[in-house]
Amino acid sequence: MRQATRRHAARVRVGPIGRLGASAARHPLVTLACWFVVVAAAAATALGGIGGQTLFDRLAGSVPSVHGESSAGADRLASSSGKSVTLLIHGVDPSDPEVVTRTTTLARDLAALPHTTVVDPLAVPGGIRNPQVAPLVAKDGRGILITATVAGVGGHSASQAAVDDAQRLMDAAAHDLRAAHQGTTAAVGSTQLLTDSLMSISESDLRRGETVALPIALVVMLIVFGGFIAAGLPLIGAGASIVVSLGVLLGFTYVTDVANTVINVVTAVGLGLSIDYGLLVVSRFREEYRASVAAGADARDPATRLAAVASALDHAGRTVLFSGTTFAIASLGLLVFEPTFVHAVGIAAIAVTVIAMLSATTLIPAIIGLTGQKLLRPGALTRLPLLGRYITRFGDVAPEEGFFSRLTRRVQRHPALVTLGCVIMLLLLGSPVVTLTLANTSIDAVPRASSQYTFETTLTDEFPDSAPARVQLVTTTREHLVDWTRDVTKIAHVDSVQQPQKSGESWTARVEVNPRDGIEVVRSIRADPPQFAHWVIGIDAGTVDLADSLARGAPWAILIVAAGTIALLFLMTGSLVIPLKALVASALSLGASLGLLVWGFQDGTFAGILGFDADRVYGVDVIVLLLALAFGFGLAMDYEMFILSRIKERVDAGLPGREAIALGLQRSGRIITSAALIIIVVFAGFATGDLIIIKQLGVALAFAVFIDATLVRCLLVPAFMTWQERIMWWAPRWMKRVHARIGIAEN
Repeated sequence: MRQATRRHAARVRVGPIGRLGASAARHPLVTLACWFVVVAAAAATALGGIGGQTLFDRLAGSVPSVHGESSAGADRLASSSGKSVTLLIHGVDPSDPEVVTRTTTLARDLAALPHTTVVDPLAVPGGIRNPQVAPLVAKDGRGILITATVAGVGGHSASQAAVDDAQRLMDAAAHDLRAAHQGTTAAVGSTQLLTDSLMSISESDLRRGETVALPIALVVMLIVFGGFIAAGLPLIGAGASIVVSLGVLLGFTYVTDVANTVINVVTAVGLGLSIDYGLLVVSRFREEYRASVAAGADARDPATRLAAVASALDHAGRTVLFSGTTFAIASLGLLVFEPTFVHAVGIAAIAVTVIAMLSATTLIPAIIGLTGQKLLRPGALTRLPLLGRYITRFGDVAPEEGFFSRLTRRVQRHPALVTLGCVIMLLLLGSPVVTLTLANTSIDAVPRASSQYTFETTLTDEFPDSAPARVQLVTTTREHLVDWTRDVTKIAHVDSVQQPQKSGESWTARVEVNPRDGIEVVRSIRADPPQFAHWVIGIDAGTVDLADSLARGAPWAILIVAAGTIALLFLMTGSLVIPLKALVASALSLGASLGLLVWGFQDGTFAGILGFDADRVYGVDVIVLLLALAFGFGLAMDYEMFILSRIKERVDAGLPGREAIALGLQRSGRIITSAALIIIVVFAGFATGDLIIIKQLGVALAFAVFIDATLVRCLLVPAFMTWQERIMWWAPRWMKRVHARIGIAEN
């Protein structure tokens, strides 16, 4: 029997991926040792800081920006070498003698620091009634701002030691004021403090997301596989992929700036892809092994297991290769955009995709080879009373006929109606997109968990003239600015324009707008530019510049992603219709998820569930929109590949089109459902974080995966493929000849 098994295994023809997987399974200790060294080195450098700084030490701020009119105008006003720290006091009478004494002492101590100037509204002639210090006085008169600015010397940046000393003096004063006056708000703020706070929250969100996602993912895989060994394999692969990716990302920090939120994105994507691929490989291995045993192979012979690994990787490995390449193509499209933030995300996503593919094709097979028969035996959970019966019934290897094949055959009775119904449903879900408003949540929505939340919100609400301007006009002369403001005041949604103020060699005027209308106001102002040197700057102007920059790169990104996807799917299937169908289905799915994102965040529907302040979320973050489209498309192609690979196997085996569709979905449906459930949990876990940009991205991708794995893959795809069965595998003759020559077919 064993000799027959070995002769049968020797006759199995496998491609390079199958041979790679079989080699890893044949030499598991060597493969695992190599992975251990790589993972340990990545963990030691990226997380342990051996040899230098840790990855988190080298991260930059999370506010994406581009070169444009807003940044050029802001550069004219900014001091390149000075750093400021501000003490905010609100809820107490500034003329209170004790307050005056404390602030006077603070101002004197601050002024004694090297190269430090202090602005104290109580120290100017006339005090808080002096119009020149009005921006430093609260709207209700019950608060002031005291700012210390440490200047750079000789073209160098400001002394960090002096900045730290100023912050310590202000912190002590704030503590004393809160103790002496109950109910008083006293907080210290600066750009550096805000950046440090957001980076700390990013780390906290990362830990929280993993804490939520990983246990639930393990439970799902326990149900899928019925045992801890099989369920743990995808998680081991995910952990290794993420750690190695963080090591790669540390290397990129020496080449370009990497924002703190990139870590959250990489972790979520790496976790999702690795679990998807791990599920696929382990499930296919069990299927191939059981098929070999059913065909007469010796179940106890290691050669049977190695042959099953080779066959599983030959099929599932190709699917992983196609899927990962498609996701990498979607990530590659991010590199054409201007912001370094987007570049970093694209590079990191490509890195984690490649590592997830290597993990699925080498690390997972090595562990399969090491665990031997333990992986194939029914897990301990299958022996539990009552629960074990349902776990056994669910299983990881789908029968030839079951829920998904029955569902597909029902769909195939009226394929045109189901197709049209799904399209209408997706369009309805996506309809809120027509009201989409773009925003920069990194600036607008400081999380409540931030140590700067009180400072930032009180500054915006009570000291609006000192808060960062939503819209601001800049010119070189006062006369030009006065002329310009007359025209700007007539624009819709402009509440008022403040009096011109001198700032260095320029003149500026704040334009007061409702934050929800700021982007529209900026576009209206720029639509009718004056005939002199001018700049429109501010938060909303920066958002417009960022959005316009992304819009300029979008056609190239779409071209790269569409061309790459069409080429890859054509090489896989030999059809031109299938790639076009995949693009249209993914577009509908992504549109629906974005519609739900607008409804949930821009309209504030999810504020109570997700714990954010709807009044400070003015729209969908520009970066979230871009990343949701890129990663949502990549994940949608994951499931497209899972289904197509199974359908193509049956078409190549000679089954009729309808039957191939039904059986292909039956074989892939459970894995898609399980993988989708896990990845939804992953993104939902990260949506519980505090950073709005990560919260929005998590929700958008969770919805994208849910819609794609249910409405699109279970209904729309089989319905449309059945409805258009006659043309589904069509391609021009010259393309057929190309596919016959270079197409990637089954071995």
